[in-house]
Amino acid sequence: MSNLLIVDDDLEVLELLKKFFLQHGYAVQTAANGEQLWAALEQHPVDLIILDLMLPGENGLLLCQRLRQRYATPVIMLTAMGELSDRVVGLEMGADDYLSKPFDARELLARVRAVLRRAGEGATALGDHSRPLIRFAGWQLDLTRRELRSPDQVMIPLSTGEFDLLLVFVEHPQHVLTREQLLNLARGHSHDAFDRSIDVQVSRLRRKLEFDTKRPAMIRTVRNGGYQFTASVTRS
Repeated sequence: MSNLLIVDDDLEVLELLKKFFLQHGYAVQTAANGEQLWAALEQHPVDLIILDLMLPGENGLLLCQRLRQRYATPVIMLTAMGELSDRVVGLEMGADDYLSKPFDARELLARVRAVLRRAGEGATALGDHSRPLIRFAGWQLDLTRRELRSPDQVMIPLSTGEFDLLLVFVEHPQHVLTREQLLNLARGHSHDAFDRSIDVQVSRLRRKLEFDTKRPAMIRTVRNGGYQFTASVTRS
C-alpha cells in the first residue's frame, strides 16, 4: 500500500482528498502547513507528496525546494495559479508533476498512479543485475538504489523526474532526442505535459552534472533538434 502525504491549508480539501484516496486503497497522512509536513515525514515513510503551492508561512515552492535537498520522494504540486511561468517555477523547484486547481480528483489519482508507477517500475527494472551500475565521465548511477554519485563520490540527490530523464540519456548516449521523445521515454505516451517541462528538467540536470552550465558539454542542445547526451557510457 502506497503512503501519501497531502499538504493543503484548506481543511475541507484535505478531508475530501483523504477520503477519496483511502477509498482507492492508499494510506494517507495530511498536513496543513510546513511544520506539520516535516513532523509527518519524521513519523512515517512517504511514497509521494501532494503539495499545495499556497500555504501559510513557508509556501509550497520553498517547501519543495527544501524537500529536494533531503528527500527523493516524488512531489505533485497543486495550485490555483495555472500560468505556464508558475508551472515552470514549480518544476524548477523540484516538483515531479503539476496540477492546477480546480481539478477532478480522478485526474489527480491518474497522476499519482503514473508517478508512483514510474518510481516503482524503476525500482523493479533497475534491480535487474545485468545493469546495476552505469558510469559516465567519472559519474556513477546506481540503478538499484536510484543514486547518483559525482566523480569525487559525493551523492547528488535526484528527484524522480530527474532520475527518469537521466536514465533516458544514459540509455541513448550520442543520440539526438527530441523533446517529444524525451517526454515519451521518461514519462510514457499517455502523460499530458508541455514541452517546457523537459527543458526545465534538463536545466536542473545540467546544474548537477555540468562544470559550466552556460557552456554545457555533457547534455548538448541541438538547435531545432532537441538534446544530445555526449558522454561515453559503460555498464557493470
